[in-house]
Amino acid sequence: MYDRIVIAVDGSDEARRAARRGLRLAQGFDATATVLSVVEQKALRLTETSAERTRLRERGEDALTDIEELASELGHPVTTTQTEGKPAVQISEYADEQDADLIVVGRQGSTGLGRRLLGGVTEQVLHRSDVPVLVVPGEDSGGDTAAGYSRVLITTDGSENAEVAVPHGTAIAQRYDSAVHVLNVVDLQAAGGLFNAGGLEEEFVERLDARGQEAVDRAVTEIGESAPDLTVKTAVERTKSFEGAAGGVREYVEENEIDLVVMGSHGRSNLGRQLLGSVASGVLRTVDAPVLVVKRSG
Repeated sequence: MYDRIVIAVDGSDEARRAARRGLRLAQGFDATATVLSVVEQKALRLTETSAERTRLRERGEDALTDIEELASELGHPVTTTQTEGKPAVQISEYADEQDADLIVVGRQGSTGLGRRLLGGVTEQVLHRSDVPVLVVPGEDSGGDTAAGYSRVLITTDGSENAEVAVPHGTAIAQRYDSAVHVLNVVDLQAAGGLFNAGGLEEEFVERLDARGQEAVDRAVTEIGESAPDLTVKTAVERTKSFEGAAGGVREYVEENEIDLVVMGSHGRSNLGRQLLGSVASGVLRTVDAPVLVVKRSG
């Protein structure tokens, strides 16, 4: 599944945690790992002397050296590259040039108000790139340990966008001998409207449950065809959370101590603009576990 992994770093703690996860994953799949640092074009334009520009580039080199040392500790070889330009553009284009199977990036933590942020570069990479992206949270509980994936969650709503995640979740679960959880969240707020979630007819809600179960069953069938030995747990959960389906996913992750969430999202629209599904966006902002986002091409 993963032969070439690109890990983007900027010298931050979040990026270092993400790099550790990326290197561990590269080890697990015996994949080549390339660590990329981008000197931001905007920052270079704001410099006034060659010495300031040199310091900016040296910071990027220092970030790469730090990850080289980390890779040496873990016993996995890496190559490093530094480029200049808009970070999200450079990361996406570099991944395409390298024919990468996966991009690994960090996610910012919480603001002072407790609201989670993705971070500008991370969010832009998710929007721009067709390559699957692993987003590692700023406070990754497995940050400095051997990052395993005992419990892998695959979310599905039955759409083609969601189904592209199944092979990725299955491959990782096979490699780490993980238990696989397959989840469909029935969003009662969306189904009934903001002020009518508690008044839906039970028969209607049961039909939503049945559709969710059908989506889960299709994913389980696909998993069984390629990895019959995996342990699979299924769930169709109703939520009235104002966070919608993303809130239901977050609750399930916390209750079941999920180590990795794998989910699909929208691909490229007819206008060439890339869209990130609202559920995926909400999960990425609120779930304190690594999230792998896979887009459906075309």
